[in-house]
Amino acid sequence: MTAISLGMPSVPTLLAERRKSRQIQVGSVAVGGDAPVSVQSMTTTRTSDIGATLQQIAELTASGCQIVRVACPTQDDADALAVIAKKSQIPVIADIHFQPKYVFAAIDAGCAAVRVNPGNIKQFDDKVREIAKAANETRTPIRIGVNAGSLDKRLLQKYGKATPEALVESALWEASLFEEHGFHDIKISVKHNDPVVMVNAYRQLAAASDYPLHLGVTEAGPAFQGTIKSAVAFGALLSEGIGDTIRVSLSAPPAEEVKVGLQILESLNLKPRRLEIVSCPSCGRAQVDVYKLAEEVTAGLEGMEVPLRVAVMGCVVNGPGEAREADLGVASGNGKGQIFVKGEVIKTVPESKIVETLIDEAMKIAEQMEKDGIASGEPSVSVS
Repeated sequence: MTAISLGMPSVPTLLAERRKSRQIQVGSVAVGGDAPVSVQSMTTTRTSDIGATLQQIAELTASGCQIVRVACPTQDDADALAVIAKKSQIPVIADIHFQPKYVFAAIDAGCAAVRVNPGNIKQFDDKVREIAKAANETRTPIRIGVNAGSLDKRLLQKYGKATPEALVESALWEASLFEEHGFHDIKISVKHNDPVVMVNAYRQLAAASDYPLHLGVTEAGPAFQGTIKSAVAFGALLSEGIGDTIRVSLSAPPAEEVKVGLQILESLNLKPRRLEIVSCPSCGRAQVDVYKLAEEVTAGLEGMEVPLRVAVMGCVVNGPGEAREADLGVASGNGKGQIFVKGEVIKTVPESKIVETLIDEAMKIAEQMEKDGIASGEPSVSVS
């Protein structure tokens, strides 16, 4: 067979230039400035259960999570932070509500950053001077996390509800207090469960400041609903260059949050694509079980780390064209499949051999890509 050049991956296009924000350092991960948009999640274990928490952090790390947040509602949780921060493979952020003393505990424990919720920490403004001093001495960034559900009562009285203006005013007020005390390593989030309110809040915040922004739709809901809400909101903002780090909040295992977050970034070309499977939705023209083919190919290529696009097509209308556009593809029909590599038909196989042939050819292409040094991206499989 004649060798087919795979070439170099095309340069990804972006919908907009990134907003110019100041950069902070969260442990080993830069956030803001020209740093890539990072993906975060949060553990669901009791932080005081050090073994379970570290196990979940390891699982999140393996799934691609870059920064992890842990809750700290009790003294036992605060006591566990030092071990967790030291043993975690990714930066650990302590999530503080209600008790300002745990902010100092998290800083002393060596956490990579601290998230504070000014709306529900008693007498928080009175503690800013002390927090700023402690955080400055250890160079610990602070995320000011304003939530619609715990907005300062003064702002609720002023605006009547958690409007975008109320969220932004709260965040910028608290940031100004830290700035007055010489502390500048600040990241801000203004979360709401309504994507429209959330998007408007972040747009206003982006226009009014240069702080790095942590995007999130709070209480987004179960996996399907939360994924849609987050994709819509993040897509709107990131496509305008707004956002420096993201957390998809789902009522689902944390690794699912990371999976969705990574896919959002890949879809916007903000993260190198890995395996991408393009497959058709199937229709009355399909002469093969496209769903089954796509699922089996996806399962067979799980874990592939090269930027490979595989097209699994079920009929002769769009199939050949889509298959030619992919690195590897199949156009199926009449009990057989034409296998394409970089636009050229290399063989025709019976339907029963399509999956194993695609997997075999994908492995060959991946091996060649790795030899050619094209292995830094993430593979992709397309299903039409």
